[in-house]
Amino acid sequence: MSTPSDASPGPNAIESLATLPVFLALRGRVAVVAGGGAAAAWKAQLLLAAGATTLAFCERPCAELIALAGREGLQLVERDWTPADFEGAAVAILESVDAAEAESFKAAARAAGALVNVVDNPLISDFSFGSIVNRSPLIVAISTGGAAPVFGQAIRARLETLLPAALRAWAAAAQTWRARLAPLGLSFAQRRRFWEHFAQLALAAGGRAPQPDDFDRLASAERSSTAPAAGEITLIGAGPGDPELLTLKAIAALQRADVILYDKLVSPRALELARREARRVDVGKRAGLPSANQAEITNMLVSLARAGNNVVRLKGGDPGVFSRANEEIAAARAAGVEITLIPGITTALAAAAQLGMSLSDRDRAMRIQFATAHDRDGELASRISWAALASNDATTVVYMGAKKLDSFVNQLLEEGLDPATPAAFLENVSLPTSLSVLAPIAELPARAAEVRTDGPALLIYGQAVAAGRIS
Repeated sequence: MSTPSDASPGPNAIESLATLPVFLALRGRVAVVAGGGAAAAWKAQLLLAAGATTLAFCERPCAELIALAGREGLQLVERDWTPADFEGAAVAILESVDAAEAESFKAAARAAGALVNVVDNPLISDFSFGSIVNRSPLIVAISTGGAAPVFGQAIRARLETLLPAALRAWAAAAQTWRARLAPLGLSFAQRRRFWEHFAQLALAAGGRAPQPDDFDRLASAERSSTAPAAGEITLIGAGPGDPELLTLKAIAALQRADVILYDKLVSPRALELARREARRVDVGKRAGLPSANQAEITNMLVSLARAGNNVVRLKGGDPGVFSRANEEIAAARAAGVEITLIPGITTALAAAAQLGMSLSDRDRAMRIQFATAHDRDGELASRISWAALASNDATTVVYMGAKKLDSFVNQLLEEGLDPATPAAFLENVSLPTSLSVLAPIAELPARAAEVRTDGPALLIYGQAVAAGRIS
């Protein structure tokens, strides 16, 4: 059986892409544009802005193309293109609705080694132009794969309002500061911290451009840093499943991670929010299947951190609620490794939101209690106050209770819980595949058995659940 340390980034590292986003360096290279309309003129402007020597071919150029004729870097040739025109070209763009011409253009350009774009024809193109947010050298491009350009433009408009114009100056400063940073002899970890602090400063600056002393302050902080070479561990709550429920602090920690150990409840879309270079290791525990045990996970966390890595343990829900975090915290402290917890939205809270109810309805519940349905050995919980769980003045949330639902409910009824107590069974809380069942608790196990799919499940019962609704 493979151990967690044998794991590779795996298929969850990056979800499927319709196209590969790349940024072409065209300064000083040749680009060909064929066509005389406004679309050809716009593409020629983009190519000129990127520094390409642009050759525009058309018999009857539009006013926009004629106006560009005086621009440095553009050569307007008032005739149709020929295969010889593609020699040395990096890219070739055609504005035409003629299918036969498009095929001929593509064949001739590719034969010369050029990448091809046919305007409004993504099926025949090697690349496409997205909507652009220009804070050059910071550039954000949005693509819909040619499916909905207007949608891409709407997203661009939204991003324009979020990204201050001053980010252009910060991106330009980064280009010059990188050269100034190189001779300072900082370690890899110190250099990365420098750029993390640079990003925090730039994003918090509002409309302020970088000041001459900003570099000195950031660099001086790293030169005088006495931070140990050893790495650190961060336990992050990933929430119940929906990646949009991750906290901003959790996302920031994921962006700093070198290695991420994640469990089976973590959405692949949550992993997409992490730093691309971070190694991702699946350590999810799966009943009846080969998987890592807690001792292996804990040892791996400590050994990776001791090797100087910033290690993230990404857990479903909240790391402090039925997650074995206490063992990981104890091991880290015993090894002298710094460990931090970032809370997440525990599934009970997301379940209540999904049902449209309050766990702490003051007219129906004086307290909230969380419980687990089984002991560490998988048997029905024994070290528990069944009398407290059968109390009528609480809202009770039971984690990991699907497999023990029948016996758990039977024990509650034997302890005197009213069989008519409102209850809810939920699976895959917050996800599109979520399902909910509302019923009196005596009927709930049979009703849940009709629909459940063995996904992560939760039981909630108490008078407050009477306000719940299934949407």
